[in-house]
Amino acid sequence: MTDVVDRPARKGPRPVATHAANPVGESPAPAVDVEALGRQLLGNWAGVRLQARDLAARPELHKTEGLTHTEHRARVFNQLKYLVDNEAVHRAFPAALGGSDDHGGNIAGFEELVVADPSLQIKAGVQWGLFGSAVMHLGTTEHHAKWLPGIMSLEIPGCFAMTETGHGSDVASIATTATYDPATEEFIVHTPFRAAWKDYIGNAATDGLGAVVFAQLVTRGVNHGVHAFFVDLRDPESKDFLPGIGGEDDGIKGGLNGIDNGRLHFTNVRIPRTNLLNRYGNVDADGTYTSPIASPGRRFFTMLGTLVQGRVSLDGAAVAASKVALKAAIQYATERRQFNASSHTEEEVLLDYQRHQRRLFTRLATTYAAGFAHEQLLQKFDDVFSGAHDTDADRQDLETLAAALKPLSTWHALETLQECREACGGAGFLIENRFASLRADLDVYATFEGDNTVLLQLVAKRLLADYAKEFRSVDFGVLARYVVNQAAGAAVHRTGLRQVAQFVADTGSVQRAAIALRDEEGQRALLTDRVQTMVAEAGAALKGSKRLPQDKGAALFNRHQNELIDAAQAHAELLQWEAFTEALQQVADPGTRKVLTWLRDLFGLSLIEKNLSWYLMNGRLSMQRARTVGGYINRLLEKIRPHALDLVDAFGYGEEHVRAAIATGAEKERQDDARAHFRSERANGQAPVDEKVLIARTAAARKG
Repeated sequence: MTDVVDRPARKGPRPVATHAANPVGESPAPAVDVEALGRQLLGNWAGVRLQARDLAARPELHKTEGLTHTEHRARVFNQLKYLVDNEAVHRAFPAALGGSDDHGGNIAGFEELVVADPSLQIKAGVQWGLFGSAVMHLGTTEHHAKWLPGIMSLEIPGCFAMTETGHGSDVASIATTATYDPATEEFIVHTPFRAAWKDYIGNAATDGLGAVVFAQLVTRGVNHGVHAFFVDLRDPESKDFLPGIGGEDDGIKGGLNGIDNGRLHFTNVRIPRTNLLNRYGNVDADGTYTSPIASPGRRFFTMLGTLVQGRVSLDGAAVAASKVALKAAIQYATERRQFNASSHTEEEVLLDYQRHQRRLFTRLATTYAAGFAHEQLLQKFDDVFSGAHDTDADRQDLETLAAALKPLSTWHALETLQECREACGGAGFLIENRFASLRADLDVYATFEGDNTVLLQLVAKRLLADYAKEFRSVDFGVLARYVVNQAAGAAVHRTGLRQVAQFVADTGSVQRAAIALRDEEGQRALLTDRVQTMVAEAGAALKGSKRLPQDKGAALFNRHQNELIDAAQAHAELLQWEAFTEALQQVADPGTRKVLTWLRDLFGLSLIEKNLSWYLMNGRLSMQRARTVGGYINRLLEKIRPHALDLVDAFGYGEEHVRAAIATGAEKERQDDARAHFRSERANGQAPVDEKVLIARTAAARKG
């Protein structure tokens, strides 16, 4: 058995555990260069991440368990001031106002706050990532000068008032109106019925002095769709609602109770015409509406697209939470001992059990894949918002990529936190070890900033649109057999199906590739072919649906909705696999590359195993070949086992970030103390005789 001790921080590769060493004559077992891998995982904004982690390590920002929700809210609001004082929130804002125009760095730093307290991360996100960003991206320089300094300094705590009780995901159908009155040059903001109240709004219950309110803009009797308006909510001194404005406290939630979510309603509230955030739509004094974007639909999606950073940041925060959970659970599993299966005197380390490895290593592999994919998403986000690559196509690709990855990472975080909790037994249920608390706080990540299922449906529609563009004249039977062009050697499915021209029709290539399941191209062929076939089948089934009456077209789409969402999820998983594969090419150290390749293969084969029924039903794998997938996975678990601690250490989170009592080495001390006690008893002849041994001796004596 391998004894793993609690170690100080170190540089370079860890000495390979003795039970993993190769027999004499074979090449040395690979080792992970933890320091180099850690640098790679920090990504392009390494300096910003390290600064943010330094902040997140400070007790001033840590979640204090056991507070009432009122106490927790007060603590988090004061923590926002701490972030302002430490210049941690201004990166994305204009340099002219004290920011640094660093959009990617802003997200990279912001998502690290989740390890301190998810309530702090989301409260900061409401203030600067939603409220402030809406003013910045939907407003003009006049709006920036008027409101952004106060937003940046926290002088104006604010709300992002989009969601309504009656409409969440369907933003286009919100019912709050902003009707223009040319006689006074004012908009009249009004919630006409209870379902139109703004709901679940962060900062609405107590702290918000202002809000960006989304409402249907009506002028001269024409509804021009959803636009954003700056509305003052409360008197800055008394904190009472201003006339015509009311609200309620949402109260205690399942998590994130450091945020004062609440409801807002408006009764004929008049605001100046200039409070319309008019970058994409303006109303002149006489009520004339103009917009640089003629299409109402395109205008709506352009406005919402400027707010995509919420999804990008949640994707990264979910990955960070998964890393913290796995660091704690795997550390504990190397120290905790249960059952003496292979020895009469020594109990087994939990991480040496195959099932335990399955539970944790598969999620470790997925976390690495999600992390590498997030880095690509973050780079795409920065390219768009910095203006380096900011075409309509770039923005559409960014929106699709964010909508594809955010569901997978947030669902994965919840599953990982639960699995890690269970893998640590009763200790995992203690709040001091954070699994239960983090899972409660992250629960809502699956439904805010876009419900995960709805987001995947958006991705599916994009896949269908690209399918239609590329293959209007291609026979379905041919398309269904498209696989990766092995000669292309380029990543596929960056967002939609636009790279499908790299694929070639070859009826046998997928089956042949399946012979080498562990081979990179074999995995790529199987994963890609599944996405292609699923989209092609859906496209064929929906062909001509736009020519049907609306109700019949909707019914046809609804009959295939489940398959479409499955296709979108498969596509997102392929994106993660491709990101992992690309990251391998950047690893210089051979040992690290070998171990990461095993981890990438574990991720790919786990996806194939999860969908074995599809591969069998569609003839992509033979029954015999399908039976080998589990065996390959089990062999990978054995190879990865000696490197598990290195792989979680490379995440770069110390005890001050993890803050789980079971990940401090305390369990090893307890186990070592117990083992020393029993060894001493045996050595001194003081150990009592086990009854089973006595029975066996008695039976042997009788026979003799």
